[in-house]
Amino acid sequence: MSEVTTMSDAADLLPEAEPARAARSGTRWLREFSLIPAMGLLILIGFIESPDFLTGDNFLAMLQQSTELSVLVLAEALILIGGRMDLSLESTVTLAPVLALWLVLPTSGNRFNGLGFGAAWLAIPACLLVGAAVGAINGFLILKMNLNGFVVTLGMLTTLHGLVVVVDGGQSITTVPPSFSYLGHHDWLGLPASVWVCGLLFTLGIAALGWYRHGRALYAIGGNPGAARAAGIRVERTMWIVLIIGSVLAAFAGMLYTGRLGSASASQGTGKIFEVFAATVIGGVSMNGGRGSLFGALTGVLTLRLIGNVLTFGHVSAQDIEFFNGVVILVALVVSRYTSGTAQD
Repeated sequence: MSEVTTMSDAADLLPEAEPARAARSGTRWLREFSLIPAMGLLILIGFIESPDFLTGDNFLAMLQQSTELSVLVLAEALILIGGRMDLSLESTVTLAPVLALWLVLPTSGNRFNGLGFGAAWLAIPACLLVGAAVGAINGFLILKMNLNGFVVTLGMLTTLHGLVVVVDGGQSITTVPPSFSYLGHHDWLGLPASVWVCGLLFTLGIAALGWYRHGRALYAIGGNPGAARAAGIRVERTMWIVLIIGSVLAAFAGMLYTGRLGSASASQGTGKIFEVFAATVIGGVSMNGGRGSLFGALTGVLTLRLIGNVLTFGHVSAQDIEFFNGVVILVALVVSRYTSGTAQD
């Protein structure tokens, strides 16, 4: 099997590079596990606030409510590591399940006029295909037409949100097929099924980035696309695939969200992108690309959820929690700037 070798890989083969490589490895491990003490402190604060915080029911509920955000963060982290950014994930979370339900469900009174094209179970593949289509269009505009990725995905975010309103007529879809609701309402071995699936997705992602050559190439692309291209990596094709995977994951997150709540509406993904960036940034994923880990991103999600849970037990309003999330992003950016020693564009 052929391997992709970057200039940094070649440098690591030199004997004098061993101390530098060890130092980088130590820094990486420190960065990945840096949020664990903070999570422990938050758990302690929550227990001091209320004994009900440290209960199995509370933690299970918190884990299940974290699954949609976790899948979105997984998607955004992959794209950020590759040196790109996708704001449209927020609208894909909403559009994919709404469009899938519109295609397969029949007309339901005056609230929702579905097309009824197929069996209810077809809603799952239809939902994922919508996500893949959004990612493919983003990839074409960004990589083939060389348009600014931030502007493209921002425009796509607005376009998709408007399309959702056109499809559902501004009404909530309250009829959800069992294929959608299964993961949101069933347990496997005492844990919500969605938690198991989310853990599996992160395990596959961590394994791909750690041992699969195309996964390792993603770091090279995000760190230095020119050098990656010179090393024989197909930069555009790889990033196009990553953008499609990211949108498919966003569609899956929308399916989880719809199944858990038992409804779909144009507002269900609103503001999610801010939580996504908050979790990825505090989890150590670089906004400049080429640095970060999926495990760190996952701890970012759990830390953010713990903060929200502690504040909720402290009777802090939802608006104030949003303020704290914004502060967390700014603090994480400042810390990342001075720990990495790299200016952020």
